[in-house]
Amino acid sequence: MKKIKLRFILLLVIGLVCMLTGCGQEKMSKITIAEVTHSVFYAPQYVAIEAGFFEEEGINVDLLLTQGADKTMAALLSNEAQIGFMGPESSIYVYNQGSKDYAINFAQVTKRDGTFLVGREPIENFTFDDLKGKELIGGRKGGMPEMTLEYVLKQNGLTLGKNVAKGETFVRTDIQFSAMGGAFIGGEGDFVTLFEPTATQVEASGDGYVIASMGQLSGEIPYTAYSCLASYMEQNPDLVQRFTNAIYKGQQYVANHSAEEIADIIAPQFNEIERSDLVKVVQRYKDNDTWCTDPILKEESLNHLMDVMELAGELNERPAYTEIVNTTFAEQAVK
Repeated sequence: MKKIKLRFILLLVIGLVCMLTGCGQEKMSKITIAEVTHSVFYAPQYVAIEAGFFEEEGINVDLLLTQGADKTMAALLSNEAQIGFMGPESSIYVYNQGSKDYAINFAQVTKRDGTFLVGREPIENFTFDDLKGKELIGGRKGGMPEMTLEYVLKQNGLTLGKNVAKGETFVRTDIQFSAMGGAFIGGEGDFVTLFEPTATQVEASGDGYVIASMGQLSGEIPYTAYSCLASYMEQNPDLVQRFTNAIYKGQQYVANHSAEEIADIIAPQFNEIERSDLVKVVQRYKDNDTWCTDPILKEESLNHLMDVMELAGELNERPAYTEIVNTTFAEQAVK
């Protein structure tokens, strides 16, 4: 009888332990996201992390900061990361190089350029004439920030070149993405394009002034999207779907909550920023209509992106939309 009682008690204890520790629950899937930069520009992703939306979908997320779309794609191709978060232009480059296992975009997050034009002096009524004969630090050649900048400058009648003495606007592409803010603070260039929170930090330190939003100047464009290798998508469709579901929840939260609420959620991702500055940055992006409300990357958006790439001289052949974009997961997420 005592043995039966002890066995009963032991089973009861095991049952309680399982309830507390999640025994019998399905294992969490692990995904490494290679992100091109760590910026408030990607608020929907950080909301999905901090609000537990990935956990709700059974996913543990690790972030790998790469500081550049080329490095993000390299992390994807080397299997250092399963999902890349960068501009879709990188997937176009890889596809056009004839890679057999190329990257496919499955969820769009931002629909505008996320950089801000920063100058050395405040300019109240900015016009593009203010950039004539000036030197701009624009980022890596062939990257979205640099191509969008060139697109906007050319669309507004500026002549690009190195002869600033004759009124040409010189866009520098020799400074690495992660070093652009430091180079500007160090005295290089008359203007620079910076993501947030760097732009606000430069302004707060008195080393520069936010002049204009490149997102407002360039119009809508599929600036940042998630992609994974075709082989990974084929082998893990359920995981890609659950990932997309979590991102959609993050997008909906951002669309339906105030800058203050969003800032409070994502604050653990940006410990170096004062709350007031974080709210300011989030509101700045909300005012620009930066974020998509759903993850569907539309064909007309991709075509506009390729227009920008062609004008920058970075695209010789346009891949078919259906080759580098799969909207199945995004469409299922919004149902």
